[in-house]
Amino acid sequence: MQHLLILFFATFSAAFMATVPPGLLNMNAAKVSVEKGKLNGIIFSLGVAVMVILQATIAVYISKFLHKNPEVVDVLLKIAVVVFAFFMVYFFIAAGRNKKKKTKIVKVSKKNSFFKGILLAALNLLTIPYYSGLNIMWNASGWIKFEVWDILVFIFAAGSGTFTVLYMYTVYFNKLENKSNRFSKNSNYILSGLMLVLLTITVFRIAYR
Repeated sequence: MQHLLILFFATFSAAFMATVPPGLLNMNAAKVSVEKGKLNGIIFSLGVAVMVILQATIAVYISKFLHKNPEVVDVLLKIAVVVFAFFMVYFFIAAGRNKKKKTKIVKVSKKNSFFKGILLAALNLLTIPYYSGLNIMWNASGWIKFEVWDILVFIFAAGSGTFTVLYMYTVYFNKLENKSNRFSKNSNYILSGLMLVLLTITVFRIAYR
């Protein structure tokens, strides 16, 4: 039982710290909250957390394979370069087309927010290598034994750590009512810039592996 508590705390902390820096997922959680309301922001965050749990589950079962075949990580990083480049251009163009519109009441589908969270989380191709690396480290430390309860605690901690940060982003930006319009207008530029940063970091990692 003690090693499960350590496993949960360590994995939760790792997921929390990995999600805290402004990025595609937490900035979109804030954007959804500002544009569609706090509830939709939370539902979006739940969608992200569900996908992270799935990705963490996959990471558990391929961690040994990734450890013995580092070229797989290289392939994922190269795919990530293409994805980040695409979203950098996409958000920049979307920001350029953003025009001031009259305020109107729109019926928002909560289901769409949930699946948007799942989709964007699925596009984060670095998640599986990240949790695979954690799995390898935790295994070396004796914190995870690849048994049922260990796996369940690991994936739940990964999902809950991610959701906690996204929830904080959702609540924080939702309270900035006076700045909501300005944030909504500039959010696509912010996201485009973040994609550029992630693209640069990923290229750097590929070049110096």
